[in-house]
Order: sequence, then structure tokens, then C-alpha cells
Amino acid sequence: MNVISRIALPLEHSELSVPGIRCASCIARIERELAPLPGIHAARVNFTSKRVLVDHESSVTPEALRSALARIGFDAEAIAAHAPTEARRETQRLLRAVAVAGFAAMNIMLLSVSIWSGATGATRAMFHWLSALIAMPTVVYAGQTFFLSAWRAMRHGRTNMDVPISIGVTLATALSLFETITNGPHAYFDGAVMLLFFLLIGRFLDSAMRDRARSGVEALLRQTAPGGTILLPGGGTAWRKAGEIEPGTRLIVAAGERLAADGLVEDGTSSLDLSLITGESRPEPVSVGSRAVAGTLNLDAPLTLCVTAAGENTTIAEIARMMEAAGQSRSRYVRIADRAARFYAPAVHTLAALSFAGWMIAGAGWHQSLLIAVAVLIITCPCALGLAVPAAQVVAAGSLMRRGILVKDGSALERLAEVDCMRFDKTGTLTLGRPQPIDALLLDPNEAPAALALARASKHPIARALAQALETAGVRAAPTQDLREIPGMGVCGTIGGVPARLGRPSWLDNPATPDPAMVTGFRLGDAPMRLLRFDDPLRPDAACAIGQLRQISSDLAILSGDRDEAVAPVACRLALPAAAALTPGEKLTEIEALRAAGRHVLMVGDGLNDGPALAAGHVSIAPASASDVGQTAADLVFVGDSLMPVPIAIRAARRTLAIVRQNFALAIGYNLLAVPLAMFGLVTPLLAAVAMSTSSLLVVGNALRLRNCAR
Repeated sequence: MNVISRIALPLEHSELSVPGIRCASCIARIERELAPLPGIHAARVNFTSKRVLVDHESSVTPEALRSALARIGFDAEAIAAHAPTEARRETQRLLRAVAVAGFAAMNIMLLSVSIWSGATGATRAMFHWLSALIAMPTVVYAGQTFFLSAWRAMRHGRTNMDVPISIGVTLATALSLFETITNGPHAYFDGAVMLLFFLLIGRFLDSAMRDRARSGVEALLRQTAPGGTILLPGGGTAWRKAGEIEPGTRLIVAAGERLAADGLVEDGTSSLDLSLITGESRPEPVSVGSRAVAGTLNLDAPLTLCVTAAGENTTIAEIARMMEAAGQSRSRYVRIADRAARFYAPAVHTLAALSFAGWMIAGAGWHQSLLIAVAVLIITCPCALGLAVPAAQVVAAGSLMRRGILVKDGSALERLAEVDCMRFDKTGTLTLGRPQPIDALLLDPNEAPAALALARASKHPIARALAQALETAGVRAAPTQDLREIPGMGVCGTIGGVPARLGRPSWLDNPATPDPAMVTGFRLGDAPMRLLRFDDPLRPDAACAIGQLRQISSDLAILSGDRDEAVAPVACRLALPAAAALTPGEKLTEIEALRAAGRHVLMVGDGLNDGPALAAGHVSIAPASASDVGQTAADLVFVGDSLMPVPIAIRAARRTLAIVRQNFALAIGYNLLAVPLAMFGLVTPLLAAVAMSTSSLLVVGNALRLRNCAR
């Protein structure tokens, strides 16, 4: 994210959606020309979400910002009313255009086969007219993306990649129509439509990738409840949307309900599932005075909170902002190709103009000279260069998918190949994230049925794990009476006339008894309390996977939001350095510090608390068991309990990068050979289109060697 800032004052902040942002030159122009305007202090472009964030004085209205962007050459709309749906609509429009261009290209190629086979006279003219009837509306419809972008750029005195594309397609179509009307021997409708088809595929894949990137923040914000029940001053209650809840309001949160705002507990005792925020696998007890944050789940009993922050000021909203800001580092990497492409348009125009002028001077006439210039424009189409990366990425992604590894962002493979250090979350990443009892099966035949009956009555994760283990062992629950759950303490009831309790050791024995992590107590009648220990086991092959990763990089460490006493045993078993009890912001700071030192960080995590770090990493991986936010923020997702997909993915990424380099060599070699031939008049526009397609096929064929890269 580039920032142009002049002074730090209390300012207003506006965010606008600008769908016309397509390349680095668009970003540079907006940031360069907006910032100096009166009343505007900073202009920042979010390339992934195609948004412009402006810091400005109160005298500058949103309408004035939209007008300023319009003068630069970009249409803008208010973010709330436009951006999320417009981005998806653009992807859908591109998909429809791809379908239309592909269908038309196939049909025109069928007609062209007859012409290539030697059709002459009226037959050839008929096929030319049929091709024109298919190609003309196709070019008008499918080419809108390029034509409108090129027109906006030229209207405001600038150029972009869409300008030479539009000129080449338009000239090829116009010359083909002229040849058809004058009964000429050649028409190039197939070349023009095929060119559009290949280019639209690349544009669609790019747009779809950015949709996935934008959905990360949306998935995170969905973790907060849409609203909550507040206490009115008169004693009544009312439901309010999350954005309408104000600080100081008293919020009632029922058991099993997510919090819609941050606040302090005023009344009630319960446990909160904080795993989304901290990664902590054990629910956190809360009572009067405890802090609670939006998005966490109230497990046991109703709570009354005094709201301290709501809407965009909650902890979860702040994490969303960190994710969006962190994601900009990746968009800079993606824009490297766009920066290089800035030189492509003038180079192509120059070559085509020189060809036209040279042949005119040589006496070839305007028709022949124009045909040669069009052939140069078509043959220099960067399809092979454009496919060099995505073709390899698609084949490699397919191979990885067969191994249970989903690649969500094609450029992730390129970044994964560059990894030189790795950071891991603990809970749900190195471990399975599922509490498993260690001592449950040591309960005697009288105790096990009673423990199962109590465990079934609780929503607590440890109680559920105990119940599942006992049921798997074939234990049947004993009949119970007076069964009830004490919020924050445990479950009690009467079994066979004897009192039984399952829960906190300090509740079962005496208040001085410690409550160690991952331990619950069980007591039947006057018998001594039994302590049932639980464990969050390592993934079955975690040690082997870490061993293979050490062969790739020696810099591996754990970044966890869990307690130090829970992290230390895992770090010891895997021989990894570890930092515990980290907040999402602290994890992000650690990743950014590594990046600032020039390191390429792989972040592997699963929770909401890992979201900013996953977004900030050079590349990121999450297990399929991760939260929606973790899966959305990550570049790759793997299924199953194995950790081996991480080293497998890195090895596949390095093979993919090698193929990409070979593809670039093929594409550049094609251009070095084909462009001089076109300029010397040895290639017609039709042959130029065929040559362009052949170079693309060579690149795709080389990429197919990656079909088994994930072995």
C-alpha cells in the first residue's frame, strides 16, 4: 500500500470503491494526483479490494472526492452502497464474456477450416459472412472490458495494457469486415476472437482471485453477532443491530449466543470460548468485572455487559483492519508484472507504427502496410507470457488438490517457493485442536456411567470430549435425577441416590484446590475426587513434517496465543523455539519485523487470532479444520490430520517455479523469433493469431509436466 501523506491532524476518513483500478499505473496516478488537492492529506489505494482510502478535512465531501477521481479518469462509488456487489458483478461479467468468446471462437474456427481447405468464390464469401455474423457481436460484447478501459485511459491522456489490445482487435475485425465486403481472399475474425478469448481467461482468473482475497475480511466480520438484546432505561429490552449499539449500553447475552460488542461483565458468571481470538483451547471463565469481546461465544449462562466498544471499534473489527492492511504487502508483489507491463504498450505501438511507416515508404500501399501492422499487434500479444505463470500454477494446483491441498491463490505457489523462515500456531495447527481425555478409561465400572451422564449434560468442550471417549468405549450413561449445570463450575446431579459432580477441581474439593489447565474433576458420593486429565495431541506426523521442513529452512518457531504452560510441552517435543500468550497484533508485529528484515515468512495457523499474521505472511497455510477467517486469509488449505502437506506443498512450489522460468524462456524466445517475421511481412494476421496460439500451447504443454509435482 503506497501512502502519500503530508501532515498528521485530526481528519475524516472516506473509503470509495473504484472498479477501474487495473494496474500499477492506475494506483500511481490516483495516489499522485489526489493527495495534492486542497483539503486532502493522504490517498491510499487498496489494489486487492479496488478501494481508495482518503484522509481529508471536513470541508471535503464524498461528492467532491468522486468528482476528483472522475477528473483523473476513474468512476467511484460510496463503499457501503457499491463495492462488495460490484466486484462480484465484474467477475460474473468476465465469466459470461469468456463463455461467449470461447463459443464464438470454436464456431469461427470450424468455418475457417473450410477456407483453409481451399474453398473459393461464393463458398469462401459465405463462410466469411457467417464468420462476420458471429464475430462482430462477440467482439462488441466480449471486448467491452478492454475497450472501456482503453477509452477511459486515452480520454485522460494516459495509456495502459488494454490500449494495444483494443487497437489490435479493432483493426483486425475492421480489416476482416473490409475484406469480406470487398470479396477479398483473407479475413481474420478467428484471430481477433481467439485473441479476446485468451485474454479474457487471464482477466477472469485475476478477478476471481481478488474476490477471494476480499472475502477474508468479510468472513472475519461475520464472526460477530448481527445484533444483540439491550436493556432499556425503563427496564424493558429491545434488539438492536450491532452497528446501532452504543458504548455505555447494557447488553444481555444468552448462553450459546455470540457477543455483538466488546464490554465488561456487570452481572453473571459463565465461560467464554475465546479460541477465535486467542487460540486458547480451554474456555475462559468470566465474572463481574471481566472483559469480553465481540465474536466470542458465551457457553454456560446469561451475562449482562456494559458495552465499551461496538461496530467498527470492536476488537474483531480492529483485527479485520489489520488483515486488510497486512494483505497489501502481497498485492505489491503481484504488481511487479504490472509495473513491467507499463513499458509493453508503448513498445508494441512503436513496433506496429514502424512497420506501417516502413512498408508505406517501401511502396507497399496502405492496405498491405496496415495488414502487417495488425499482424505485429496480434503476434506481440502477451498471451504466452501471460500464461507462463497461470498455466503452471493451475497444473500444480490440480496435483496438490489430489493430495488434499487446496491452492486458493495461484501466486501463492510462487511465493511459497521463496520461503526462508516459517512460523506456526500451536492449537489446531501443530496439534489437532481437539481435547482428548488421558484418564477417562481408568474410571471404574461404577464411575464411568455416572461420568458419562454428567458429561452429556454440558456444552463445555472438555465435557463433550469426555462423553465422546466414554461412548466410543461402549459405556452406557447411568440414569440421573436433579441434573443441572452450575455456570462456570460444572454439572451435578443424583445417580442411584448418590450425589455426583463433574467440573472444576476447586468446586468439587475445596476452593484452595488449583484448577490446572486441561483437567476436570469427577466425584461420586463421598469417594475421593478423581482428576481427569486431557491433552491436545500433536498431529500424528508433526515431528516428521518438522524434520523435513528443517531441510528447507532452519528458522522455524511457534507463535501462539495459548498459555505458556500449554505451549512449552509442544515446543519441547518438536524442539522449536516458541512465543506464547501473543495477541493477534503481537503476532502481526512479529511477522512484519521478519518481513522488514527481508525474510520470506510462511505462516501456518488456523484461528481468527491468526488472521492478520496469515494475511501479512509472504505466504500462508491453514488446515481445513481452521475457522472461516483462517481458511479465507490463508493462501493454501490442507485437509486431514497430517502436517505433511506443508513440506509437500513447498517442494511442489519450487518445482512449479522452475517450470515458470522455462515458460518465460519459451515465451520470450517466441517473441524474439516471431516479431521480426511479422515486421518483415512474412506473417499474415491469421498466421499471427495461429502463432500466438501455438506459443500458448507450448507453454501449456510444458506446464503439464507438473501433473505429478505433489508426489
